[in-house]
Amino acid sequence: MNKVIFTIQYEIKSEKREEYLLSIKELKLLVKAEGLESYSVYEVKGKNNNFEEVFLFASKEAFDNYDDGENERMDILVNKIEDMKVVNTTHYNTLIEVSTD
Repeated sequence: MNKVIFTIQYEIKSEKREEYLLSIKELKLLVKAEGLESYSVYEVKGKNNNFEEVFLFASKEAFDNYDDGENERMDILVNKIEDMKVVNTTHYNTLIEVSTD
């Protein structure tokens, strides 16, 4: 089974930083799914208010089956965070582990 790393990188409006940090703290408590091994949020070194969410899935199937819309509170937080982002700064990346067998 090939693991999958899914990332979302974006910039937050500077005046929304504290609100963002509180929202992401709550979001981290809610992000759970079968096959999701970990979820972390990082700030990009040297770039204030630039963050990256990193999801590590156990398999491509777990990634394909992930639905972040099954929790109403999580939906509210995701929408709130979307409103805090600087327009046109969101980038998505999906990495699929290379099989070496």
